[in-house]
Amino acid sequence: MQDKSATEEFDVVIVGRGPVGATLANLLGLCGVRTLVLEREGRTYHLPRAVHFDDECMRVFQTIGLADAILPHVILSPGMLFLDGQGKMLLDWSRPQTLTPMGWNLSYRFHQPDLEDVLIGGLARWPHVSLRSRRDVFALDQDASGVRVRYEDLSNGKLSEVRARYVVGCDGARSLVRRFIGSGMDDLGFHERWLVIDVLLKRERDDLGDYSLQHCDVRRPATYVRGTGARRRWEITVLPEEDSNDVAQPAKVWELLSRWITPEDAELERAAVYTFHSVIAQHWRNGRLLLAGDSAHQTPPFLGQGMCAGIRDAANLAWKLASVIGGGADACLLDTYQDERQPHVREFIELAIRLGGVINTKAIEAGLAAGEARDNAPAKLEVKKPLLGPRPVPGDLPLAGHLAPQFKLKDGSRSDDRTGYSHLLIVDSIARFAHSQAGINILTGDDAEGIDPWLREHGIIAALVRPDRYIRAGARNDAELDRLVATIGPSTHVPSAA
Repeated sequence: MQDKSATEEFDVVIVGRGPVGATLANLLGLCGVRTLVLEREGRTYHLPRAVHFDDECMRVFQTIGLADAILPHVILSPGMLFLDGQGKMLLDWSRPQTLTPMGWNLSYRFHQPDLEDVLIGGLARWPHVSLRSRRDVFALDQDASGVRVRYEDLSNGKLSEVRARYVVGCDGARSLVRRFIGSGMDDLGFHERWLVIDVLLKRERDDLGDYSLQHCDVRRPATYVRGTGARRRWEITVLPEEDSNDVAQPAKVWELLSRWITPEDAELERAAVYTFHSVIAQHWRNGRLLLAGDSAHQTPPFLGQGMCAGIRDAANLAWKLASVIGGGADACLLDTYQDERQPHVREFIELAIRLGGVINTKAIEAGLAAGEARDNAPAKLEVKKPLLGPRPVPGDLPLAGHLAPQFKLKDGSRSDDRTGYSHLLIVDSIARFAHSQAGINILTGDDAEGIDPWLREHGIIAALVRPDRYIRAGARNDAELDRLVATIGPSTHVPSAA
């Protein structure tokens, strides 16, 4: 039956309550945007899925005020080692245990249900954000002023509808929102079956180690990942002639694990065959419908960047939606979302595919594009984060698309906590910046000792940083600073949550 009560109206409806949807909802809550999250499932999925996120993601979690709540649920990752079939190290991808310029560690391991519980719990802080579980969206009808969202309450079969100015599909690989957008998928060519095995150790097995291990054994490539607490994961290639159902049976699973552990060491939590894909949606926006996370892109897991990419989507998109909804920006600002994020995520997926080539073939050199092999020593792998995709900046101003560092302020706090999810001008002297501009925070060398050295290192006197911590541009002199300041207009203003 159809609910005939007055149709509720929201600024944004998010379809999907996973880490990406919940992060986006928290960011929109921070901006004061009326948001509804619709989720088909009744509760958080209890089994592990994503197991890694990076410093940039933790910086987003800091932005939404949940980093301290997440920290007890994570462990630091020392990195990943690539071994050949005889156990010889081929690639050393160690991660530093010191803080990065983001203000956090480079690599964290986590249990996804723990993270989701924190992110979902954080939504209760925002009175203008609502979460409705067991709601199955089945139709999206957009017109000039908004989107009619129709859904079924799976607990009682009642049909309801709401109106939204925008809808964001965070609804995964089989996204309904993507189907309504009408987007095809660009196939980057990687599709492989892997058996994913999660276990809970019954006893200490320190010999398994804390490093992730990629066993580049041409006979049967495999990955080992240390999880939080007693959790350990193996991902093992399924051979072409093997049946997916047969290979996931307990007897076969323990046979495959036998080189590492036995049933006396651990209990199986989950064993299932997944096909790892490499695809990117061709269109991330159609009018008032948008995509984020797995609905927009899917990557092989070898870099641990699948969920990270979705969190970056949310951070890029939320401030733009808030600016458009608040009236400070034209809707064309939303076109920059795919322009910026698609090349960035494609670069990560292509690197993951190259690493997959290392794991899956004898042609080790094919995967060494990021490192030079040395005599009698493994290649060192260093992954540099891509820049944002090309976007208009005034003239040839430097540093556009780079991530800005987070500075430690003289009072010991982190700079993001002072500036919030808003635009920021980093400048060498407050006296140089005589302009008054609402919605723009200013940091100078008087606030943090690291600011002046950073400006000098890049040969600039100022940099304009967006709410997602990416640099719009830098300025090398007063004339360029004036041009940069001229870009600070209504389109950059993010409404305050207050």
